Amino acid sequence: MAQLLFLGNVGTSEIIIIALVVVLLFGGKKIPELMGGIGKGVRSFKKGMNEIEEEINKEVDKKEVEKKEEK
Repeated sequence: MAQLLFLGNVGTSEIIIIALVVVLLFGGKKIPELMGGIGKGVRSFKKGMNEIEEEINKEVDKKEVEKKEEK
């Protein structure tokens, strides 16, 4: 229920109307392509975030090793 709070008072009939408008605007063949493009974008974003996190962790590990070597 908490996931649907952002929809407010949108009912089933409004969702059906929105879906029909989307199908009319993009056509039945374009929707899978559109969703595939969105999926690729999300995967690319997550991959970039993971790479940044790994790079930061490597730098932190290097500094910890340098501190241990100094002692």
